[in-house]
Amino acid sequence: MASIFLESIRDFMITRRYAKRTIDTYQYWIKFYILYHGKKHPAQLAESEVEQFLSYLSNQRNVAMKTQATALNALVFLYRHIISRPLSLEMNFNKSLVSPKLPVVLTREEIQRLLLAMDPKYKLIAQILYGSGLRLMEALRLRVKDVDYDYVSLMIWQGKGNKNRRVTLALELLPLLRSQSHLVNDYWHRDKQATDYAGVWLANALARKYPAAPYEMSWQYLFPSAQLSMDPESKKLRRHHIDETTVRKAIKQAAKLAKIQKNVTCHTLRHSFATHLLESGADIRTVQEQLGHSDVRTTQIYTHVLQQGANGVISPLSKIL
Repeated sequence: MASIFLESIRDFMITRRYAKRTIDTYQYWIKFYILYHGKKHPAQLAESEVEQFLSYLSNQRNVAMKTQATALNALVFLYRHIISRPLSLEMNFNKSLVSPKLPVVLTREEIQRLLLAMDPKYKLIAQILYGSGLRLMEALRLRVKDVDYDYVSLMIWQGKGNKNRRVTLALELLPLLRSQSHLVNDYWHRDKQATDYAGVWLANALARKYPAAPYEMSWQYLFPSAQLSMDPESKKLRRHHIDETTVRKAIKQAAKLAKIQKNVTCHTLRHSFATHLLESGADIRTVQEQLGHSDVRTTQIYTHVLQQGANGVISPLSKIL
């Protein structure tokens, strides 16, 4: 039986339009925190218990810094918005020293092999992930109107960190994107015939500002699901975008078929985009803007695989062979 307390947190976050992934992540860490302390209600626990839990993640679970930071964010949310007793900024706990993994990057030849092996239904998405450096959900949440054919670019709205940005687009993809828009148009005309069709999903603020937008072609998802489905929140019939798990499986399958001996994920294409841009001489600030990174230090991790070697260092072995 689901916890009434955790369900109330989910309802609170849903009504405030938190992203589903954020809701799931925060619920996971809040539940973990409660179980760690013997199922005590968080209102009965103080900052010392929060510090103990975070130290446990570092000392016993050996989690990465980013993972520990996510757990902390979930508990900060819990105590600020649910318990109404904000945590202090002066908490003392053992911070994780586990460094993040270096990104897996494919060579250009491996990218070609991967794309050739892709299921045609998902190939265009994979091409955009690599060609524009998008995160998977940024690609799947694209609307028809987000393709700028005149300036050959894509508009990304409310990406990670709620940031908007314009990214490059391979000129060669324009005909394929037009064909994809025609497919969306076919779905759109068919959907309008259904009396209970409620249009495409829009965030509350947008839906209020543009009440007709859910029924307009330009607002439809560029990569729509093949089936109409019931929106779990509004209980209305809509056409959502493709499920991300199907794309992840397609990428994994393509890597296997292409015999690529690396751990290939959707994010690998984004890593490869950044590395290949830098390799071609692009300025790191430009790459930072394309990726939507807040801090250039996040982008600098991609310099490790440039052709001239790690940080430009030439191995002494190369001098004698």
